[in-house]
Amino acid sequence: MADKSIIGMDIGTTVIPVERGKIREFAAAILDESPEYETEGPPAPPTFTMTVAFWPRVGPMPDLGLNYMRVLHAEQQYEYLLPVQAGDTLTAHTTIDDVYTKEGKKGGTLTFVVFKTSFTNQRNETAIVARQVIVETAKAAV
Repeated sequence: MADKSIIGMDIGTTVIPVERGKIREFAAAILDESPEYETEGPPAPPTFTMTVAFWPRVGPMPDLGLNYMRVLHAEQQYEYLLPVQAGDTLTAHTTIDDVYTKEGKKGGTLTFVVFKTSFTNQRNETAIVARQVIVETAKAAV
């Protein structure tokens, strides 16, 4: 079970070149046929930054004190501050933003861990802030 001592922990940094072809592939994968993705400098679809999961982080994942056999994805949210488009280079930096517990409806304590990822562009401007919440259940997740 994770505790509040991991708040602020640096999870790692990833650099993501935003490429025109990858924007088109992503748009096709989410079945978005908007013609704007066929332009010379297309905007990235809003959830394009989810591709960060496929890019290597710098350094190994630190120990968060969780039993991953009991971890589920609980929530994902995005704050869009600036547009992202082909030709941009995003640097995604992830930290632990919060850790809290709640009593489960079926008994046992649920531990929530909030990850915060700031995506800055090549001008060092924050373009997107993403938060992902995972939960460690008191019993094995099935």
